[in-house]
Amino acid sequence: MINQEDNIAAQFIEFITNKDFPCIGAKAALAKDQVHCMVAGNMACPASDKDILDYLYNFTDSYRSKGDNFHSAAIIFTGPKNITEAVFETLLWQRLQALSDLDAANYRYDKRVSADPGSPHFSFSLKEEAFFIIGMNPSGSRASRQFAYPALIFNPHAQFEAMKETNKYEMMKQAVRKRDIAFSGSVNPMLSDHGKSPETMQYSGKNYDLPWKCPLKINHAPDEYDPTT
Repeated sequence: MINQEDNIAAQFIEFITNKDFPCIGAKAALAKDQVHCMVAGNMACPASDKDILDYLYNFTDSYRSKGDNFHSAAIIFTGPKNITEAVFETLLWQRLQALSDLDAANYRYDKRVSADPGSPHFSFSLKEEAFFIIGMNPSGSRASRQFAYPALIFNPHAQFEAMKETNKYEMMKQAVRKRDIAFSGSVNPMLSDHGKSPETMQYSGKNYDLPWKCPLKINHAPDEYDPTT
């Protein structure tokens, strides 16, 4: 008999498998068996934070050891049920703040990105590895974010930089945007390239009116941002 956690993880894989799902990066990761899923408790509760952090640390070690592209770690929460987009956004920053604070006790921030959430060069860092976060929830504004459970998808930032160096990133970006128009009816208005606007505006999937200030507070050691590393 399939338990609840396995069932929820299977639903997430099925969601990505949908032929119309726009993110071809996620599909590539799935094809390489490099989409990893952890099912945690209620997103409003901090009880799973340490387990989530340990899971993401192990994911980071695995990703680094393989040295190729298309790896994702999905943290899927069993609740709250009937969550609104506004509540999801609040809980997203609560969980990311908690993970960041726990990480600050063990590691410095990834030097390759800025630790200022308002900077266009910011990415979320754990174990000195930068991540781009994709939030999903049943009430998401865009169809591509409307998964049945609240979820946070962690994608290593270095993957995107590696693709840029081989000129694959631009082709993938254009393909994803074309597919997103077909799937969601329009291009995500919050979507922008790293270095042009704060990527934190893309995490929750919500459409923000400018100006908007990210509530995340980075409490790591002083910023040592050096994009040449």
